[in-house]
Amino acid sequence: MRTLTKQEVTDIIYGCTILGTGGGGTLEGGLEIVESDFEEGRDFILADLDEVPDEEMVAVPYVCGSVSPLTEEEEKKYAGLPSMEVTEAMRSFQVLEEYFGRPFYGVVSTELGGENTADAFHVAALMGKPIIDADPAGRSVPELQHSTFYINDVPIQPLAVATPFGDTAVLNNVVNDFRAEDLVRAMAVVSKNIIGVTDHPTDGKTLKKSVIPKAITYAMDIGKALREANESGSDPAKAIAETGGGKVLFRGTVKEHGYDTIDGFTIGEVTVTGKDDFENHEYKVWFKNEHIISYLDGKVDVTVPDLICIIDDEGVPVTNPFYEKGQGLNIIALPAPELWKTEKGLEVFGPKSFGFDIDYVPFNEK
Repeated sequence: MRTLTKQEVTDIIYGCTILGTGGGGTLEGGLEIVESDFEEGRDFILADLDEVPDEEMVAVPYVCGSVSPLTEEEEKKYAGLPSMEVTEAMRSFQVLEEYFGRPFYGVVSTELGGENTADAFHVAALMGKPIIDADPAGRSVPELQHSTFYINDVPIQPLAVATPFGDTAVLNNVVNDFRAEDLVRAMAVVSKNIIGVTDHPTDGKTLKKSVIPKAITYAMDIGKALREANESGSDPAKAIAETGGGKVLFRGTVKEHGYDTIDGFTIGEVTVTGKDDFENHEYKVWFKNEHIISYLDGKVDVTVPDLICIIDDEGVPVTNPFYEKGQGLNIIALPAPELWKTEKGLEVFGPKSFGFDIDYVPFNEK
């Protein structure tokens, strides 16, 4: 167990934004969330998975919803409603602790994403608890059932939710993770497309068999590689690929892009015209909050669960749907955690689970 420096936390947020595959919240939003903790002198304590006592409980706070900005009409809809003084994730964590009548030992990030990991860090720092060096995704994912907890049959319930306006609820029983996704997403749709959730209250013994170890350290390594490449003037996309055991898929400029908000998800695509070694080629990425599938010259290239990550030519992670025509992009593939490649992992988070009638082939085996 150790206290993280501000540079390490910053590297983690950068790394998580890259590993967020376009979702999980923006880099700016994530840095803003943890900045208040630094200003107030709070500590960020990172605990190894094997340091969690078997009998102690942990829980998973995060924010669920669309990554699309609200329209002016939507903003007017919520005018006059109260706002909470704490984050939605923080309030949902408090509500679930109150429900159990005992404090949780520590905090687990629901995924690696710029804001969702920062939300978990903020909850941990504010409550004086450690953040566990593990997570149940190893990337960002669009739906609640996209979790190694689900693969390992760990119940998502009871779970607590909190809207931006202070409404709270505990779902002490749900049919399954898919039903939990529907219920939570429906509440987000009527709450500025955002809702705080804390789920998977789990003891340490179960946790150790259910999540991806060293996930936060991995994000820190990716963020550090990006920072050092930017500082030295070397190729940040290549540095990320080398650090994560991946490859640079494409480089080019945005030709066109578009999205829509459908049932609480940001769904769209971005098309990139190649440059340099990729001249005369075209690349397209389709996303549902996160990057799900990509095409090179119209043919399937990379799919979930492998990670499709994007940074711009300045070495800054890009999140959906914030593209600009003519913007320079570097597209990188990183390998999926092994749990996602199992039969149950692919059943819930392979290309067929998103309606694509194709089999998953790891990008590094083509």
